[in-house]
Amino acid sequence: MKYRSDPSLIRGSIVPLMTPFTADGAVDHAGLANLVEWQLAQGTHGVSIGGSTGEPSAQTIPERIAAIQTVAKAIDDRVPFMPGTGTEKLDETLELTSAARDAGIDAALIITPYYARPTQEALYVWYRTVAEEFPDLPIVAYNVPSRTAVDIAPETVARLYRDLDNFVGVKETTKDFEHFSRVLQLCGPDLLVWSGIELLCLPLLALGGVGFLSATSNIAPRAHADLFEAWNSGDIERARELHYGLHPLVDLLFVETNPAPGKWVLEQRGLIESGFVRPPLITPTPGGLTKIREYLKAGERYLSPVDGFTVKGH
Repeated sequence: MKYRSDPSLIRGSIVPLMTPFTADGAVDHAGLANLVEWQLAQGTHGVSIGGSTGEPSAQTIPERIAAIQTVAKAIDDRVPFMPGTGTEKLDETLELTSAARDAGIDAALIITPYYARPTQEALYVWYRTVAEEFPDLPIVAYNVPSRTAVDIAPETVARLYRDLDNFVGVKETTKDFEHFSRVLQLCGPDLLVWSGIELLCLPLLALGGVGFLSATSNIAPRAHADLFEAWNSGDIERARELHYGLHPLVDLLFVETNPAPGKWVLEQRGLIESGFVRPPLITPTPGGLTKIREYLKAGERYLSPVDGFTVKGH
């Protein structure tokens, strides 16, 4: 939790970890810790868990808390830790966030409540309630309208940022690039904004974003860390090369519903024992696997090495 007092340090490539399960569907805590170690060895700048890529809605609250505790212990303050601690219910969100705070997280990523489709005023009240409950914990909104059926407006983000000292930023998972721009224009350069859309990671940096949470960093962490570092050092050509080079791996991840394709890759490469995804998701279909293999071959040079981190049986 050493980054909690200065959330501006939570920047760069923040991996939104996939949650490995055993072949019979239990959370694989040893596999989770192994993924953390591999990510840090590849230069990942920070870690998240419990976002869409981590299948949170298919897990119980105790399971999510235990996973957060496992990741916090594995990270051991080496990089920032910003897990997703939100659900569609306020009591669960407060319970998860409280347990995560006690586990030593640096910031809490709170998804907009899904299914209910709250108004902008309701969203304001939701985030204000959470922020006021945890005044010493940085709170970050997680905007992912394709999954929640609600979009937190730039004006609402600006109002929260103005009114709440510990509301520090937003993860924007929207393909509306004007939305990114309006959020930063209304809030100013000190608001922390991360992209959750893979192909907008590099463009957001040009607008003043501080980094990204790209699902593709689950299979190509070094390339994502290098992309941010290239941009940060002014090597724009290298950043562009990585941006375009990663396209096939981005396409791979979304051949079928994320994270099923990516988990298949992690299993094939020996980083997890099983590519199991919980219902209602299924592992990739035969037709999907054909496309996944094609994209994997096209983007192979951007995959990170796995030497020293393969699990038993591989």
